[in-house]
Amino acid sequence: MPKTVSDRLILFLATGFYSGYSPVAPGTAGSAVGVGAYFLLRPFGWPAYTAVTLIITLLGIWISGRAETLFGQKDSKHIVIDEIAGQLIALFMAPATWWGVLAGFGLFRLFDIVKFWPISAFEKLKGGAGVMLDDVAAGLLALLALQLILSGI
Repeated sequence: MPKTVSDRLILFLATGFYSGYSPVAPGTAGSAVGVGAYFLLRPFGWPAYTAVTLIITLLGIWISGRAETLFGQKDSKHIVIDEIAGQLIALFMAPATWWGVLAGFGLFRLFDIVKFWPISAFEKLKGGAGVMLDDVAAGLLALLALQLILSGI
C-alpha cells in the first residue's frame, strides 16, 4: 500500500477522490463523480471539456497502471478513474437536463457492465491501457447511442 506522498496522490486520483472505496457499486460511484465533472466542465465549452477529458484519459492510463501495482491486482474494483473518463465521454454534448444526463449515465453503465465486443477486447490489454480503454470504448458507444436517441433515430 502507499508509502509515499506520490503513492497516496496516485490512489486519491485512481479511486476518484476515494469514491472507488464505496462498499456498494464502486464503479457507479466513480461514474457519479464523472457526472459531477460534467456539470463542472460544461460551462467552459466543448474545447475545455474535450481537453480535460483527454488529459484525464491519458493520465489515467499511467495512474491506473501505477494503482494496479499499489493494490497488487489487475483492475482493482477501487480504481474508478476509468469510469470518470468514460462517463465524461458518454456525456459529451449531452443536454444538461435530468433526462439527458440520466440517459447518458445509464447507457454508459450498461455498456461498461455488459462489456460486449469490441469493449471486451480492450479489457484484455495489459496495465493501465487495459483498465482505461474498455471504459473509453464504453463511453464512445454510450455517446453514439445517446446522440442517436436525441436525434430521433
